[in-house]
Formats: sequence, structure tokens, C-alpha cells
Amino acid sequence: MKKVIVAGGSGFIGSHLCDYLISLGYFVLCVDNNISSSRENISHLVEHSNFKFINHDIILPLDLEDIDEIYNLASLASPAHYLDKELFTIKTNLIGSINLLDLALKNNAKILLASTSEIYGSAQVHPQSEYYRGNVNPVGKRSCYSESKRCAETLFASYCREMGVNARIARLFNTYGPRMSSCDGRVVPNFVLSAIKGRELKINGDGSQTRSFCYISDLVSGLFLLMNSSNTGVDPVNIGNPVEITVEQLAKKIIKMTRSSSVIHFSEELEDDPRRRRPDITKARNTLGWDPKVDLNQGLTATINYFSELESVPFTLL
Repeated sequence: MKKVIVAGGSGFIGSHLCDYLISLGYFVLCVDNNISSSRENISHLVEHSNFKFINHDIILPLDLEDIDEIYNLASLASPAHYLDKELFTIKTNLIGSINLLDLALKNNAKILLASTSEIYGSAQVHPQSEYYRGNVNPVGKRSCYSESKRCAETLFASYCREMGVNARIARLFNTYGPRMSSCDGRVVPNFVLSAIKGRELKINGDGSQTRSFCYISDLVSGLFLLMNSSNTGVDPVNIGNPVEITVEQLAKKIIKMTRSSSVIHFSEELEDDPRRRRPDITKARNTLGWDPKVDLNQGLTATINYFSELESVPFTLL
């Protein structure tokens, strides 16, 4: 039985990854400080014999033994959170990564970094492949997240080259699904909750900016395949759905699916908000055999049902 650490394991992505690994017979150590995540996400696992929750902040060293794999998903990932805690975000992504890399070195364990498409910034190349080096404002409001993730990638690469750590880097694009926080400010839960409650859907900018949304089960399978691939030497891999949609189109789709009376309200564009975001997943297809399976309508249906039940708001899907 493999013993695996999922740092950030009670978060949205982390909790689904814990589920997936336990279903495969792994013993999972869920490490989280629950600052931006919820114990509710893992409440169904706390009594499982292959699961253990450790309340810990990875900014502090972690001393564990007999570890086979480490997934580093610990980070404030939503702008609503990291813009409010800039220095904490930087420390988590840098000091936290060093602590987990040291732990991987001590245990001779494989380690995977959940990096982000934010490292591409306001991309001038479209779609974005792993070879694109990005266009990031190093002193902008979003830089606490994007630049610290870029430096975390550097740390993983340096530990791999200098210390021989078996490290991997996944660059995650917009991911959605059940267990997303209803108050983290991200576009899918914002739109879904507003639509099922009949409130206006707020769009920053004119709505022509694009995103590509990957359903959570596809994302988790991509992380697992990367961890267990022969893709060594810290060669970053994009994990995301390449189907592109404008933010306005997404809002209209959710209004239609929920049969909502909501209207769209446009407001001021956010600073350094990327205009287009779409992953080139050629490398993931060729090296991992990975391709997203869940289309947007399927994923949104599951997500809308989750938030409807969570908020006790009855409605009829289109």
C-alpha cells in the first residue's frame, strides 16, 4: 500500500484527489490548515481506515516517514483569497514548497507541484503551450500568486537537478465542479449561485475574455497520470480542457440551463486579467495519454445540482 501526502487535501481539488487515491487502495495523509478549504469536503473520509487528516500549515516543516508520493496542492488559489493575503500566499508557495521538497528528499518520494496557468499571465501566445514563458506583471496585484508559483516551479526544477528529487509539475487551467467554495469569487460558482437565486450575474469587463473549463474528475485523472508517468526531469505539463468559451457565453449558458430570470451586469475590468486562456494539451495527450472526457454541459449540470442542494434552492434544469 502506497502512503501518499495530499497537501491542501481538504480543498476543492485536493479532496477529490483524496477520494480517487483511496478508491485505488492508497493510504492518504491529508495535510491542510483549512484557511481556504473546508473539513466538510473530507467529512465522508474521516472514518476510513486508509485516511488520516493532519492539521498543519506547510509553511512549517513537516516530519513524516515512509512516504511514497507527495502532491503539493496547498495554496490560496482564488483571487478573492490571495489578494487578501498576499504575503501568506507567497510564503505558502515558496517556503511550503521547500518544506515538501525536503520531505520528498528525506523519504526518496516522488513529488508533484500543482502549478497554474496564471504563470502565463496575460498571454501573447494562443493557445498556451508549456514552451511559452509568459507575460506576467511582477508587481501587479495578482503577482503574489503567479510569481510565487513560477518560483515554486524553479524550486522543483532545482531540487530535481541538484538534489535528484523525482519531481513533476502540472500547470492547471480553470477547473470546476462540486465542492468549489461558494464564496471564493471564482466565475463558475458565482454565476451558478446567482442564477439559481435569480440574482444578476456580474462580469468584470465586457465579457469577451475567454476561459477553458476542465471538470474536476478529468483534472484529477491528469494529476494521477502525471505522478505515475515516466515524465521525469521536471518537464511541465498543461492539464486543462482546450474548449474555449467567453465569460459572457458561460453566463448565458448557465442562465439558460437553470431557467433563471437573472440578467447580466458588466462592471470594470480587473487589473491584469488575462484576455484569452486556453491550454495546448498536446504534451499531455502524447506523454500521458490524457484527454478530458466531461464536456461543459455535463460538468455544469453536476455543478449546478451540487450548489442547488447545498443552498436548498429547488429549480428545474433545462
